[in-house]
Amino acid sequence: MSDAIRTACPYCGVGCGVLATPDGRGGAAIAGDPAHPANFGRLCSKGSALGETLSLDDRLLTPRIGGREATWDAALELTARRFREAIEEHGPESVALYVSGQLLTEDYYVANKLMKGYVGSANIDTNSRLCMASAVAAYRRAFGTDTVPTCYEDLEQADLVVLVGSNLAWCHPVIYQRLAAAKAARPEMRVVTIDPRRTATSDLADLHLGVRPGADAALFNALLARIEADGAVDCEYVSNHTEGLPAALREARGWDVARTAEATGLAPADVEAFLSLWVRREKVVTLWSQGINQSSSGADKGNAIINCHLATGRIGRPGMGPFSMTGQPNAMGGREVGGLANMLAAHLDLEVPEHRAAVQGFWASPAMAERPGLKAVDLFRACAEGRIKALWIMSTNPVVSMPDADAVRDAIRAVPFVAVSEVVASSDTGNEADVLFPAAAWGEKSGTVTNSERRITRQRAFLPPPGQARPDWKIVCDVASRMGFADAFAFESAADVFREHAALSRLAGALGRDFDISARADVADAAYDAMEPFQWPAGPEGGKARFFADGRFYTPSGRARFVAVTPRAPASRLSERFPLRFNTGRVRDHWHTLTRTAKSPRLSQHIAEPYLEIHPADARRCGLAPADVARVRSREGEALLRVLVTSRTPEGAVFAPMHWTGELSSAGRVDAVVRAEVDPVSGQPELKGSAVRVEKFEAGWHGFAICRARPDCGAADYWAVARATGGWRAELAGREAPDDWTAFARALFGLAETEGDAMVVEDRGRGAARVALFAGGRLVGALFAAREPVEVARGHLAGLLAAAETPPDLLAGRPGADRPDPGAIVCSCFSVGVNTIQAAIAEQGLADVAAIGAALGAGSNCGSCRPELQALLDKARGARTLAA
Repeated sequence: MSDAIRTACPYCGVGCGVLATPDGRGGAAIAGDPAHPANFGRLCSKGSALGETLSLDDRLLTPRIGGREATWDAALELTARRFREAIEEHGPESVALYVSGQLLTEDYYVANKLMKGYVGSANIDTNSRLCMASAVAAYRRAFGTDTVPTCYEDLEQADLVVLVGSNLAWCHPVIYQRLAAAKAARPEMRVVTIDPRRTATSDLADLHLGVRPGADAALFNALLARIEADGAVDCEYVSNHTEGLPAALREARGWDVARTAEATGLAPADVEAFLSLWVRREKVVTLWSQGINQSSSGADKGNAIINCHLATGRIGRPGMGPFSMTGQPNAMGGREVGGLANMLAAHLDLEVPEHRAAVQGFWASPAMAERPGLKAVDLFRACAEGRIKALWIMSTNPVVSMPDADAVRDAIRAVPFVAVSEVVASSDTGNEADVLFPAAAWGEKSGTVTNSERRITRQRAFLPPPGQARPDWKIVCDVASRMGFADAFAFESAADVFREHAALSRLAGALGRDFDISARADVADAAYDAMEPFQWPAGPEGGKARFFADGRFYTPSGRARFVAVTPRAPASRLSERFPLRFNTGRVRDHWHTLTRTAKSPRLSQHIAEPYLEIHPADARRCGLAPADVARVRSREGEALLRVLVTSRTPEGAVFAPMHWTGELSSAGRVDAVVRAEVDPVSGQPELKGSAVRVEKFEAGWHGFAICRARPDCGAADYWAVARATGGWRAELAGREAPDDWTAFARALFGLAETEGDAMVVEDRGRGAARVALFAGGRLVGALFAAREPVEVARGHLAGLLAAAETPPDLLAGRPGADRPDPGAIVCSCFSVGVNTIQAAIAEQGLADVAAIGAALGAGSNCGSCRPELQALLDKARGARTLAA
């Protein structure tokens, strides 16, 4: 075994440190880095499973042109030529780059430099537009620059933490555990969650406010009005360091408790409790995430939150401040280099001539962008309209993740030339490319990332790039060189790029901006390799963990700006035809469009198919029962999703995760249903507010299958596949049952008509069939079908693919008495199922989550499953109470 290499996790914006120990066979053992100040050794279930995502079975290993393998020279030359030709014939606005928060800062930097400084267009935007552009806009409007004023320690030092539109327990689990530990250590700390859904995070809350979707700004306007009414305005701070409070108050004063309760759907007593709690506790952190940002009024919502902190002076000091948690591992790094279409490198302003001139002079560039470029939604609309002639997509999958995703797919097809930098051989977006570049993946590339508290961490390579894969910064430089810009892109390493990035930030510091890491501008290669995590700024004046306690801001006046906010409902109106509000988000154990997490069988044990959360009352109205398949329709498109009936989601709204792709499901791309409405300030799309209708997919049969090779599900109308240890698992449904289940199973498992042996149990009267196929005495696959959703022990069956022998009672679908069924997986870190946990609670008298961890391991690693464990404990207590 090699020594452990310190690197950074490639998932969420927490920015955890990771220890990767290569095994010499292309894999690595993964552990949390105890020395990293973001996680102190903790990892979530996704981070813990990183070692299971390193296989090369689906990797893109060579460049491709028109779907065929090609040389690097041919692919690079074709891309450079098509971009040059488009610029020469149609101008620089005819080309565009769409990049990603999955890129390292060095990758982001060279891409931004190429587009804005050498092509001369700002048509470079990023999938970070989908997650935190509204927070950027809110910070810039209030502070004059995109400055996150807080740090993680503030969450631990606060007396009140308000989590708005943030399922921290599932989306940022390590920070959730830091918060939970702080609350346990200081029981007087209070936590409030504000979210239409009651999520796992709500279990930590002293007060959960299930606001009506989109009503957050009304609640924070009411808070601003209460701050004034209770005399809680910090008059000295406001007078000396801010401007615009009177206008903001005029808009807020009308929001009394009664009006706010009506607008938000909350009980007046809960509104009153929240307002009183916030006003009376000085150390307050208000943390928000996608539930605020992914809105057609997301920037206003962010400013409504910031207004309250400015009015009370609760900013920049320990335990207080407005805190936006980013979604992606390097969304912040992209912001630092100007990765958004309306930003310039080093937090300089594209609209300010002095800033443009400074950057152009530093780059010695021939053609500087002079106006903001096309933001993501507008960029793909321009593609559809024929205005974009050459498009390059890097490290993202917009055919799945963009709103109105079917229209985005068609828009990409309308572009005369499309290049895609990708790590997998087949993806929804990569399949539309004229040129595919094989990019280095996590574990193979080196550079830096910046987390949500402005902490820069080295991401280090610990595996060689497979095949002909190259780092993204190198691919960009190779294309730029062939476009005629060789001298400006003659970087030989990621360290070279970082030094230039840091040197450019010296200009920003001189121009009075916040982002300055110029102390690292001359870092030697060895020092770059050994660089410890650090927070910016890191310039001549040194660093700091917090901003704005001194009242110095980056606006022209040097004062923070209040923004008068008029609350607005979601842009998509409900109607008789589309009566339900459609909310989207993440699940605990998966990430983005499943390119990485779907490779880990362990991560698919918790949730293995796309689903729809729907309130029991709405389910009855729609004629839906648990485990049915639902058709979700909007004006834009439709999706087929498994039904989960739950009161966690409010009546009148439904929720679906955004991860599933056309590669892994028949119709699980939920963003095909989402309308492309955007915030007029930030350009961020409203991914949580579309109007939909839900109806039952009338299935004539349902099925579950396990098999060693990926199944061919084309004959099923509904399907979703997931990895299992030793093979695959599949959920299936169709309108009409096959006439011959054995023939259907053979086609599903890829066996010829006479190939292999079959074990069949069929009950035609009940519409049930169970078929197992063997080749050479070895199980190839097993299919379980019925008219209703199939009830079998899925975890047990999936585990048989890795078993040494196939049990004779395979088609029973459940383990025998000597092999207990663990049930659906609750703890992914240790693969502990619900039945195992319930049995241990009953038989061992386990009384709390810590006892479950001691007995079974569940909840003792990342802690993401602790809310579910607590729910099982509460259920057991309830059952004992009833029995008594």
